[in-house]
Amino acid sequence: MFWKLIVCIIAGLGAGVGTGFAGMSAAAVISPMLITFLGFPAYEAVGIALASDVLASAASAYTYGKNKNIDIKNGLVMLAAVLVFTMAGSYVASLVPNASMGSFSVFMTLLLGIKFLVRPVMNTKEAQEGKTLRQKVVQSIICGAFIGMICGFIGAGGGMMMLLILTSVLGYELKTAVGTSVFIMTFTALTGALSHFAIGGAPDVFALVVCVAATLLGAQVAAKIANRAQAKTLNRITGGVLTGLGAVMIAMQLFG
Repeated sequence: MFWKLIVCIIAGLGAGVGTGFAGMSAAAVISPMLITFLGFPAYEAVGIALASDVLASAASAYTYGKNKNIDIKNGLVMLAAVLVFTMAGSYVASLVPNASMGSFSVFMTLLLGIKFLVRPVMNTKEAQEGKTLRQKVVQSIICGAFIGMICGFIGAGGGMMMLLILTSVLGYELKTAVGTSVFIMTFTALTGALSHFAIGGAPDVFALVVCVAATLLGAQVAAKIANRAQAKTLNRITGGVLTGLGAVMIAMQLFG
């Protein structure tokens, strides 16, 4: 029980930091850690991770909103597409073998970390110039559908891809992109968690409570720091944490 408590706290704090700093899904950290270190079924682990994401994303969104770093109106189209396809992704995930989901989740953690280290997400407002309203709406729907499927299927990567799309495709500056991302992730995580629990049954209550509390704490602290820090620094910190976690968990699977 003590080992379970420690793993859940570390997983939750790590996930909260990623959410608060870069708008990433908590499932990028929590689900692979629960799978690797505690032997949780992958589907249950993702459900717990998505549930942890709800309050963490909401708290982060509140902090970014206070600093005027959220664009709610232009995120609603993407949100609608993401919500619909999160439910579809959650159903598809219930049909996938447990081992396949676990391996994909761990691998995605490492890739997320490397991405943040090698190519930080920076301001790309110029990318959106000259696009019509129809183009923006179509792009939001297509991108939202893609993100929703991944968020519902495994969770990991949904927040990062949303951040990439908001900056490089839809032309947001980084902090507004993170704020808008965690706003959307609040609802996608809630939808994904409810879908997982409805299909797979009630999760481990102890792990759920500890992960939710730790993720919320980490997200609140990280979001406050993020709104005052430089974008590249935040990318480097988050990338380093995820790369380290991913490498350790892959080593555990290969040699454990």
